[in-house]
Amino acid sequence: MIRLSFLAFFLVCLLSAVAQKKNAAFQLHIKKANSPVAVDGVMNESAWHDADVASSFYMVLPMDTSHAKVPTDVRMTYDSDNIYIFVNCYLTKPGPYMVESLRRDFVFGKNDNFIFFIDPFDDRTNGFTFGANAAGAQWDGMLYDGGKADLSWDNKWISEVKNYGDRWTFEAAIPFKTIRYKKGIKTWGINFSRLDIKVAEKSAWAPVPRQFPTASLAYTGDLIWDESPPDAGFNFSVIPYALGGVTKDYENKKPADYKGEVGADAKIAVTSSLNLDLTYNPDFSQVEVDRQVTNLDRYELFFPERRQFFIENSDLFGNFGYTNIRPFFSRRIGLGVPISFGARLSGSLDKNWRIGAMDIQTKSVDETGLPVQNFAVLALQRKLFARSNIRFLFVNKQSLNYEPGKDTAKPAYSLYNRNIGVEYNLASANNAWTGKAMLVKAFSPGASDKDWTHAANLQYANRKWIISWQHEIVGSNFTSEVGYVPRKDYVKINPQASYLFFPKKGSILSHGPKLSTTYFYTQSMRHTDDETYLAYNLNFRDQSFGDVWVAHDYVELLQPFDPTNSGKDTLATGSKHTWKAFGADFVSKPQHLFTYAFTTRYGGYYAGGTRFSFTTDLGYRFQPFLSITLSTSYNHIDLPQPWGINNFWLIGPRADFTFTNKLFFTTFLQYNDQQKNINLNTRLQWRYRPASDLFIVYTDNYYPAPLSVRNRAVVIKFTYWWNI
Repeated sequence: MIRLSFLAFFLVCLLSAVAQKKNAAFQLHIKKANSPVAVDGVMNESAWHDADVASSFYMVLPMDTSHAKVPTDVRMTYDSDNIYIFVNCYLTKPGPYMVESLRRDFVFGKNDNFIFFIDPFDDRTNGFTFGANAAGAQWDGMLYDGGKADLSWDNKWISEVKNYGDRWTFEAAIPFKTIRYKKGIKTWGINFSRLDIKVAEKSAWAPVPRQFPTASLAYTGDLIWDESPPDAGFNFSVIPYALGGVTKDYENKKPADYKGEVGADAKIAVTSSLNLDLTYNPDFSQVEVDRQVTNLDRYELFFPERRQFFIENSDLFGNFGYTNIRPFFSRRIGLGVPISFGARLSGSLDKNWRIGAMDIQTKSVDETGLPVQNFAVLALQRKLFARSNIRFLFVNKQSLNYEPGKDTAKPAYSLYNRNIGVEYNLASANNAWTGKAMLVKAFSPGASDKDWTHAANLQYANRKWIISWQHEIVGSNFTSEVGYVPRKDYVKINPQASYLFFPKKGSILSHGPKLSTTYFYTQSMRHTDDETYLAYNLNFRDQSFGDVWVAHDYVELLQPFDPTNSGKDTLATGSKHTWKAFGADFVSKPQHLFTYAFTTRYGGYYAGGTRFSFTTDLGYRFQPFLSITLSTSYNHIDLPQPWGINNFWLIGPRADFTFTNKLFFTTFLQYNDQQKNINLNTRLQWRYRPASDLFIVYTDNYYPAPLSVRNRAVVIKFTYWWNI
């Protein structure tokens, strides 16, 4: 089977080599502005009347077989400093717009919005996205892997939205210094996306098949420049910060710890497409705390990166590998250990080559004996064929001036750990075929064999079918100290298939089955785990969706495991467990002010026990200023003694106040019954200038019973983006 998957993989590679760009016939010509442009949401400058118009959008959802019902037209122009865009989003249904709030980087499917996608190299792989919802909240991000959006990226640009009875308008100025592009390339990939929730329609200027997101760069049209885009010029930004704060540890009865710190980030454009990021004594206290989950898993959970320094071109580093095989995971650096300094070079060398190089050094920690450590990462990517690429990655973690085990009273740390890998990423010209094949070797003191990992997958998708194959092989001595590899010493095989039916009438847009089966083996091919999952999916015309499912699981424990993760006892290594379960999921339509979603499961569990779980997300919005949500998770686990009956609640109310699209206040509470903790986090953010902020963050942790404070912290942080 693995050999057959490799044969199919390479056949598709050959087919992708000769494919042409799908929507090359869709062209928008952009001319230099013949008058100054004021970003005010009003199309009263002569530059707009002289600009070409992109209109006649195509429907993507609910079906992709006709022109859009809701009209949209787009104009673009530029001057020596900025790219400008003006959009008329016309309305066909009366009534107010539908948005969550004024918060930046909103949830796409819950807001009337307009978003556009820029592919400056026209390589159909990487780019940028900008846009706004109908209330004026901004959206920006980096595009990678052919159309996935990383909304953690944040940069300087301005926009304005105005609402009228028959339409709403969006106008924006994107500085050339904000994006990365290669001077001299006069054809960029471009596409425009519109979502109107009241009509339940998603549309795009250059048509996109309904099975793909409108961000798919395989389906961009062409933005044709009248002359080469101007050089962004000298582009050097310094982003200093200053903060003051106090932390009080009541649990260990420690005195209040006051701190005042300063530091800075810097961005230097080495070229218009290559950026150098520098950081000195960085602080990330303004980053929102992780959302807690009830952990009933045998392996470490994954939490995404939120720190701005690690974001730009992060796909070069962090997207190497698979969901559970990541040779580089930036959260291994600087969480709980102060960073002294760091440098990061990333971007494109030309249309075919991208580079990422990073070096970060952390401080020592006397209490635990942790030495000064250096983290160095190098990534190189070369475009192949229409949209595919090959990538090389080297990761090195080094303890400096350190001898492991010398101080027996403190933990021992490794002297070094290195990963070297190569992967091929397949993306056909029309995105129907996608896949990846990777090989990574680890280097650690004393390890000499079984320190390899290999994985590959191949997927075919059209309007009705999605068929995929994936396998993974991770050696018993494979170690990735700067990565995320929660499980070792296994072989995994995972085929999947799904099919959709499209009724011509009725409230159901599409429906169909999905079958997935996953088998785990030891490297000697002894069967240890499997799960077979069968679901039936329902997609409704009003944009709600749901499914029902059944599953069968088998687990042979390879190490002791507490099925409640509460510390009561563990099941023995080698014990075997099997069960069946069923459940349902549903997400309501987004057109109402009140929205809801739920997930439920009932069935067997470890040691012949049973588990019932129910999660809900309830939301209500007072447009556009306040959004209230309540997330609840309940798990009822019935096991033999010593565990007995366990009830785990996780409750998380949250309120988002967006007074304007520059002033936000967020507060949320997390009650975690499993961890016996209540966490309160509040954050006020004032964006007084583009990409410059004032933060006030307050955090509390409590014991739930009896209610008593564990620790408390207040931080005030000021940042300023200064273009030199």
